Amino acid sequence: MALQRVSVIALEPVSVFEFGVAVEVFGLDRSDEGIAPFDFRVCGVEPGRPLATKNRDPFTITPTHGLDAVAESDLVIVSPNLPARGAGYPPEVLDALRAAHARGATLLSLCTGSFVLAAAGLLDGRRCTTHWLYADQLQRRYPNLDVDPRVLFVEDGPIVTSAGTAAGIDACLHIVRRELGAAVANRIARRMVVPPQRDGGQQQFVENPIPACTADSLAPLLAWAAERLDLDHSNASLAERAVMSERTFARRFQAETGTTPHKWLTQQRVLAARDLLERSDLPVEQVADRVGFGSAVVLRDHFRRATGLSPVAYRRRFGSTAPAVASAS
Repeated sequence: MALQRVSVIALEPVSVFEFGVAVEVFGLDRSDEGIAPFDFRVCGVEPGRPLATKNRDPFTITPTHGLDAVAESDLVIVSPNLPARGAGYPPEVLDALRAAHARGATLLSLCTGSFVLAAAGLLDGRRCTTHWLYADQLQRRYPNLDVDPRVLFVEDGPIVTSAGTAAGIDACLHIVRRELGAAVANRIARRMVVPPQRDGGQQQFVENPIPACTADSLAPLLAWAAERLDLDHSNASLAERAVMSERTFARRFQAETGTTPHKWLTQQRVLAARDLLERSDLPVEQVADRVGFGSAVVLRDHFRRATGLSPVAYRRRFGSTAPAVASAS
């Protein structure tokens, strides 16, 4: 997919934060940072009709395009909307989403936008997610779905569903990273002052909240390990450095990151490998050594699982000699 045209479908009442996430990632002109602007469109059933927002003292957001613009888009974003009752969602919206999917566009739901995709029949048989508060309701209403309430976002084929609120940032940056490379995603994330890729899932906000940064936080250890990925880290060695028993360390690590030390290290090594493949011409074997995978075979296995591409194919697509990251229409 050439990620150039992006449309967001706004439904009343408009959730301001999530709508703003789509605008922030795809709707700003970042030409001064070397990123060509997207053709970004705000679409509604009735273009020009102001839509009330969801906050206590509503203001309005006015779609500038009709749903016909969706047909020309590479990425279609469904902004959140409370689970509809009775007549449900506008049939024109559901038809536009079905047509976009049939044409091969990527579909992204933010928060409860997954209910809209489910109503269109596009999530049947797929793994998906939504805000943890509505996950059970989504599963009950659409039993053919495989709803995972633990994750920040799910990519199942051409459809990406994200969890509540800030998880939309993770999903949007994931799509940018997938289509335009880690360097572009990192630039946008840096401008937004957010992590380019968070670890863990939304379960940490339900059962195991991330503890406040304290003197005994694992943050210094994580920073130390991330700078020394070439070392042979293990649960035991990291626990020893943290001055904890392995059992206590494993529990604390899960609470702070939402994942295990092994999975976290693998994620960090893949991210580091992406960076080296994009900005250097090091052989794949040397990339593997530098990020701690030890061999090109191990790197290829983990890299393909994470990105869907081999290291060589990734470098060909996103390396410093690759074509421009995007072009304005």
